[in-house]
Amino acid sequence: MTTGQRPVPVPADPTPADAFVFGRARRFADRTAIRDDAGDWTYADLAGLSSRGAHALLDGKTDLAEARVAFLVPPGAAWVATQWATWRAGGIAVPLALSHPPAELAYVVDDAEASVLVTHPACADRAVPLARDRGLRLVDASTWHAPAAPDRAPSERPPELPPPGRRRAMIVYTRGSTGRPTGVVSTHAGVSAQIRTLVDAWGWRADDVALHVLPLHHVHGIINVLSCALWSGARCIMMPRFDAVGVWQHFAAGEVTVFMAVPTVYHRLIAAWEDADAATRAAWSSGARRLRLMVSGSAALPVTTLERWREITGHTLLERYGMTEIGMALSNPLDGARVAGTVGTPLPGVEARIVGEDGLPVAAGAQGEIEVRGLQVFLEYWRRPAETAHAFHDGWFRTGDIAVIEDGRWRILGRASVDIIKTAGYKVSALEIEDGLRQHPDIVDCAVIGMPDADIGERVCAALVPRADARLEPDQLRDWARERMAPYKVPRELRLVTELPRNALGKVTKPALRELFP
Repeated sequence: MTTGQRPVPVPADPTPADAFVFGRARRFADRTAIRDDAGDWTYADLAGLSSRGAHALLDGKTDLAEARVAFLVPPGAAWVATQWATWRAGGIAVPLALSHPPAELAYVVDDAEASVLVTHPACADRAVPLARDRGLRLVDASTWHAPAAPDRAPSERPPELPPPGRRRAMIVYTRGSTGRPTGVVSTHAGVSAQIRTLVDAWGWRADDVALHVLPLHHVHGIINVLSCALWSGARCIMMPRFDAVGVWQHFAAGEVTVFMAVPTVYHRLIAAWEDADAATRAAWSSGARRLRLMVSGSAALPVTTLERWREITGHTLLERYGMTEIGMALSNPLDGARVAGTVGTPLPGVEARIVGEDGLPVAAGAQGEIEVRGLQVFLEYWRRPAETAHAFHDGWFRTGDIAVIEDGRWRILGRASVDIIKTAGYKVSALEIEDGLRQHPDIVDCAVIGMPDADIGERVCAALVPRADARLEPDQLRDWARERMAPYKVPRELRLVTELPRNALGKVTKPALRELFP
C-alpha cells in the first residue's frame, strides 16, 4: 500500500564517512530527523548535538578506544545524540532500559564495565545514585543542547574514525531462557550491514515518516526503526511511551507511512479500536490504510491477530524473524504474498540453513535448528568466550530456534529449549498449539509449555486468558481441542489466568509459567 506521494530517492554512492549512520546526516542536513516532546530536530541539529557530546565524552582524549558508555536517556533527539556521540568519540554504546529497576541497571553497568554514564534530567533520580555508587563519570546529555548549528566548525569536530570494520560499536543485553542478561557485541560493520539490508528489503526512502513506540534497548527499536529511518533521511516521530489511542491518532492524521511493533502492541491497538465509537473507528481505519508498511516481530504473531488487523486496517502485517545476535535474518516480502504464520525467506546478504541434531542440513520439509552466518552476525558475548565459542558451529551461529520450510517459506516452531515439547514420542511445537487454542471464541490469549512427565517425557500444559464474561470448563475445552488437533497436542493440564507474564518486547516469559504446573 502506498501513500500516493512521489518517493524521494536516497542518494547513492556513499562516501567512506557514509558507512556510519551519523556520517550520512550531512546529506539530509535541513530535513527533519526527529520529532519528540521538545519539538522537531533536523539532521544538522543531531550532527551538532552529537559533535558536542563526543567532545564531552572524550574530555581531552583523542579516542575512547572502545570504552563502554552506558546511557539512560529518554527516547528522542537526546537519545540519538548520545548514541552518535559515543560512536564519534570511539566508544561502545550501551543503552539502558528505562523500564528496569536500579538493580537491573546496576548489573548491566557492572557487567559492561562502563566508565561513563550519560543521563538526562528526566532520568537523573536513578542515574545519579548509580553513578555515585560505582564511581562513574556522569555526563548530562541536556548540556549539549546549545543553540543548534550545522556540524561545520573544525573546532567542533571530533576525530574522524576509520571506515566500519571489526571495531566494536554497541552492546545490547538480552536475556535467554535461563541465566542473567548477556551482552551481545555488534561491530560497526555489522550494524551497517543490518541497516543496509533492511533499507533495501523494506523500501525505506527519504520521505518516509516512522512512528516509533518500541523500547530503545533492543535491536527492534534501535536498528529496524530508528537507524533505518535516519540512514534513509526519513523522519521519526518518537512517542515517550506507548499509548494506543495516541498511536491511532497519529495514523488518522495521515502523516505516518511506516509502523513496526510487537504482537502485544497490535493486540492493544485492536482493543482500543473496538472500544471506540463508529465514527472514530472509521477515521482510525482510514488513516491506517494510508500507511505503506506495517511490520510485526520479536514474538510469534497469532494468526487471529493478523486476520483481525487486516479486517480493521487492510494491512497484512509483514512478519520477519531475527534476534539480538543476528539482527533480521528472514522476512516476508515487501511486495508479494505474505502467508500467516510464516516469516518469509532469508534476506539479501544473509545465509540461513536448517540443521538436525547431528549438525547437518536436514532434508526438505524436515524441522531443525536455524543457523545463520553473514556480516550482520554479532562479534561475541561480552566477556564470555566459552559461551561465544559454543554459540557457533563451523562459522554458523546456532540460534536455538526450530523451524521448517513449507512451500519455500520458513515457519518458526519455537525455541528448542522451551517451545519444542517432546511428548509420547512426538516433537510438537508449543506455538502451533497456541495458535490452535486461540481459535476458541472465549480465549483471549494463551501460552503452552512442556512439563516433565515420567510416562510420556513431557506433558502439554496451557495457561489461558479467557474473555471477561466467559465460563471455560477444562473438560469441554479439551473436547473442543480434540476435534481440531492431534491427541498428543491436546493440553493435559489447563490453568486460567488474568494475564501472561511478558518481557519488555511482549514475549511471554515461559519459565515463569512453570510455577503454575507443579
